[in-house]
Amino acid sequence: MNYIINKLSKLHQACRRGMLELDVLLGNYLKDVYPGLSIDDKKLFVELLDYSDPELFAWLLGHQVPENRGLAKITEAIRCHARSRI
Repeated sequence: MNYIINKLSKLHQACRRGMLELDVLLGNYLKDVYPGLSIDDKKLFVELLDYSDPELFAWLLGHQVPENRGLAKITEAIRCHARSRI
């Protein structure tokens, strides 16, 4: 995983999803926030990218909350970042 958290090009590709909304939310967070995250938060972001588009959509739009506290934390951070861009 350490290899992946330091490869922005691979992460950029992983942020490209089947839904435009997810592409925008994840891509903007990767570009604007990810470089300054702690290693633990980077790992959470990478872990988040392993989930399906429907799960990510529900979490990132606030319809559901992941059971995993770390994933709940990173999804909330992504939502907050998106709101700050409006």
